Amino acid sequence: MFNSLKNRLYLTSRVLLKGQTDSEFPEEIPPITPEEVAEIKQFFPLDKYFIFGHARSGTTLLVRLIRLHPQVHCNYQAHFFTRPPFLQALVASSDVKAWLSRRSNRWNHGRDLSPLVLRASADFIMERDARKVSKYIVGDKSPSSLLHGRAVQLMHNVYPDARLIYIVRDGRDAIVSHRFQSFIDASQHLSTEDMALCEAFQRDPEPFMKGERSIFTSKGFQRAVMGWVQNVTETNRLGDELYNDHYISLRYEDLLAQPFEEMSRLWVFLGADVGLPGLQEAVDEELQENPDADWQRQKAGDLVEPLKKGKQGSWRDLFTDDERMIFKRIAGQTLLDWGYEKDLDW
Repeated sequence: MFNSLKNRLYLTSRVLLKGQTDSEFPEEIPPITPEEVAEIKQFFPLDKYFIFGHARSGTTLLVRLIRLHPQVHCNYQAHFFTRPPFLQALVASSDVKAWLSRRSNRWNHGRDLSPLVLRASADFIMERDARKVSKYIVGDKSPSSLLHGRAVQLMHNVYPDARLIYIVRDGRDAIVSHRFQSFIDASQHLSTEDMALCEAFQRDPEPFMKGERSIFTSKGFQRAVMGWVQNVTETNRLGDELYNDHYISLRYEDLLAQPFEEMSRLWVFLGADVGLPGLQEAVDEELQENPDADWQRQKAGDLVEPLKKGKQGSWRDLFTDDERMIFKRIAGQTLLDWGYEKDLDW
């Protein structure tokens, strides 16, 4: 009852603050029970995990590294719990809901079958992929920038027994990287003002790279900062609250600085054998490649040429003085909490 009320308040707040309607977000379904989890694992026994993270926080790099392990598989962006239409769309129709829960349907044993249908569907999708490569630990990575903590709750309703990995990146770099991704990959969704900024940067990046002119609109910058704070704060809190020792977080910067140590920590968390030979060599070799950067250069070389993909601290060149102050006001404490700064003198 408490979770249902909390979810309704969450959806109402999004309508008031952002103009988003309830129809854009999944309705509550009955959480799967421990008995149902035990039953369905007889059919789909592989261990499951999910990788969440704010957009441009290193989730793709993490997938490339985590599935180097011969026991661990991962694939990209099913968005079971992180982006519309969500896994729950499979049972969203009122007719389907009625069919799965009606008393005359004796197959449901008096309980709504929705959580079992969702779990069986996702389990099949993931295990089908993992079995092709003879691996027995399988996960999905889906950036969670749209729903933040709500994605953790939706995941827990279907996968209370799974493991959750959350990767964090310095929010200043994350929102800069996300901004350029929108210029490159989502130009069709840019406003007239956003498109003008993109074109101006492409013509003459120098004033932008000196912090004299912003790549963001004023409202867009504040929205991006608040979104990063909400994503980090809510995801970490609910991950710890709902999953306890089945939840782990890491920083993108630590993954770059000590990749094998961080990957060993994650593989142990997933129950994989880190004593197998060749793991460190595989990680070192994989880090020599950057397919995402190569693809971006091919698609928009002139736009990204002034930037180095994955570089830490790009925000120092790109933030205006006003943006530094706004970021400190909104997200300064979050930077301190995650060890990105020791004080607000930056």
